[in-house]
Amino acid sequence: MGKVISLVNQKGGVGKTTTSINLSSSLGHLDKKVLLIDLDPQSNSTTGLGVNKLEVSKSAYNVIMGDVNIEDAIIKTPFKNLSVVPSHISLAGTDIELVQKSMVQSDLKISDQLKKQIDRIRDRYDYIIIDCPPNLGLLTTNALAASNSVLIPVQCEYYALEGVTQLLNTIILTQTKINPGLDIEGVLLTMLDGRTLLGLQVVEELRKFFKDKVFDTIIPRLVRLVEAPSHGKPIIEYDPKCKGALAYLNLAKEVIERNGK
Repeated sequence: MGKVISLVNQKGGVGKTTTSINLSSSLGHLDKKVLLIDLDPQSNSTTGLGVNKLEVSKSAYNVIMGDVNIEDAIIKTPFKNLSVVPSHISLAGTDIELVQKSMVQSDLKISDQLKKQIDRIRDRYDYIIIDCPPNLGLLTTNALAASNSVLIPVQCEYYALEGVTQLLNTIILTQTKINPGLDIEGVLLTMLDGRTLLGLQVVEELRKFFKDKVFDTIIPRLVRLVEAPSHGKPIIEYDPKCKGALAYLNLAKEVIERNGK
């Protein structure tokens, strides 16, 4: 049965979507069958895998609202072992729509809609990666309810720990109220500029704070990682020999090793 991992950080610009795309494609490259679910209304994971969001007729929005089954929204990408449930801008209004829907359907559990859909196809994949929006609203709550674990990307900058405490509190609340089996997969340090002393000091502080939950792999700050999504390709396809491609491949190996697969 596939493991469901949500990538969550309510702070934007930390490399969450970059990691969603490149971890997913790297796991696929290592012969794991992977489904990436794009829950971010900005649709960057969708376009970063070469899917034209304007041509999407069935999306994560339709899935979470119960309009279609998840099987009908899955798109097979041209990349090895990787499929995607695309995003749509309509996801931006999902919080309000789910609350309104629950007022009409008294038996509707609004935090459980994604889990019910993922359970339908969980055994078809080794890993299901969820790219969450940069907030802790109902979409993220649905993702956490459906997940086995959370991967937290944290940027190597001065304010790196800002907001992480709130995220950890949300995870604890989810464990208590919704999903007692939810675990922290790991903390990923991203956007490291190894030329600066500050970046290295932040790495040291984060390792002290999160201890063994921090992945050994650190994602460097690289122009090639920024360029790849504009070409609709993960970095391992866009520039397989660059440091970013090797870093995400190493991260995928760590994830596989941590899960004994």
